[in-house]
Amino acid sequence: MKQLYIKQKVLSLSGKFTVKDEQEKDVYYVEGSFMKVPKTYSIMNPAREDVALITKKMFSFLPKFFVEVNGQEVLTIKKELSFLKPRYTIDAAGIEVQGNWWEMSFQVLQHGEVVGQVSKEWFTWGDSYKVQILNEEMESIIIALVVAIDCVKADQAAAS
Repeated sequence: MKQLYIKQKVLSLSGKFTVKDEQEKDVYYVEGSFMKVPKTYSIMNPAREDVALITKKMFSFLPKFFVEVNGQEVLTIKKELSFLKPRYTIDAAGIEVQGNWWEMSFQVLQHGEVVGQVSKEWFTWGDSYKVQILNEEMESIIIALVVAIDCVKADQAAAS
């Protein structure tokens, strides 16, 4: 089992942050586009090669985010029409999220098998998440999923 940590920098306009391992070594770099349409987030490995891309679809009635890993679209997060409380769904082939993903406390399953767990770290400055990778082949997808959910939450907060 591998543990990674995502800590966003508070008040960062560009949306740059890193994903670290247990030894606090940078494993992934995340960079958001600043003043660019459509809004994107690139996830890069230590060699600064793109591993995943998150794109917010523009000109749609309800917000929608696409997640690509290694050039393949692996999941979509979209807002559902609701009047009381915001509702989102995650569409992904063979990938399921169980738990309270809005509060960043969930498991990621692939074909019914747990491949990762995410939990929010409390009492920290900024948003911090602990990501446990149980299947290392799914690491990039799980990191992209966590960043995408965080993008959706930030988008929702900005719209409020």
